[in-house]
Amino acid sequence: MRPQYEHLTLSPGHSWQLLWRELPELPFLWHYHPEFELTLNARGQRYVGDHLADFSDGDLILLGPNLPHTWSASERIDAGQQMLAVVVWFSRDWLVQLQTSLPELGGLLQLGKRADRGLQFSAAAAAGVRPLMLRMEKLAPAQRLPLLLELLLLLAQDEQAQPLASVASASIAVDTQRQRMGRVLDYMHAHFQAALSVALLAERAALSVGAFHRFFKRHTQLTVTAYLAQLRIGSACQQLIQTDKTIGVIAQEAGYRNLAHFNRQFRAAKGVSPRDFKKRYR
Repeated sequence: MRPQYEHLTLSPGHSWQLLWRELPELPFLWHYHPEFELTLNARGQRYVGDHLADFSDGDLILLGPNLPHTWSASERIDAGQQMLAVVVWFSRDWLVQLQTSLPELGGLLQLGKRADRGLQFSAAAAAGVRPLMLRMEKLAPAQRLPLLLELLLLLAQDEQAQPLASVASASIAVDTQRQRMGRVLDYMHAHFQAALSVALLAERAALSVGAFHRFFKRHTQLTVTAYLAQLRIGSACQQLIQTDKTIGVIAQEAGYRNLAHFNRQFRAAKGVSPRDFKKRYR
């Protein structure tokens, strides 16, 4: 199966990203991205390159850039609780800048090199780091950074960490086509609330409209319309969970000018209405 390219964007004022996911299940989505990913998961199946294994509560993995992966689970440890996945994303440039500015952190770049095939940390190291990761969500961004450096330094000392994927199947090479795709997706992620025309996106990619449609589908496995809807519904979900804004305001801010159309697209994507989704998480 060909992995889907996932375009990640940092929140304004952030040099790395924290994702706190509470879900009824972990859907299978075979994908890759240029960023490192540190993931703490509960229980299910883990796919990293050509590696496949079951994992249990407290599983802690560091993935290198462009390494195809996914986590999948449908059975909760506690039927009354959502599945929790805590994810940290950061770039190789971020590690290089840390070492350049703070030579004492040079071990983190070496940790990154060890993660090119995926790295499963020992149970002892994961147990020591887990409380730090679980504290992050309630902290301000500036308070999260020293916590992240502390836990990465602890993981760099884990001599029992094991690589996952074989050398032959490790990462996907990043070529000029994917760099071009990145420029298009950067624009879409920054302006998804607006009425984006395919002609405008094709112009940014220096392609004809027809060639751009094929180019976009090849790299994302989605049409432009489907990808844009995914961005807008994702933004709406975040607002429904984190704010008290009305559904009409959230729909407008996500780029929908027609509330009925928003409700139809939301139900098609999530299986419930925006109102029921909000009740589930609030």
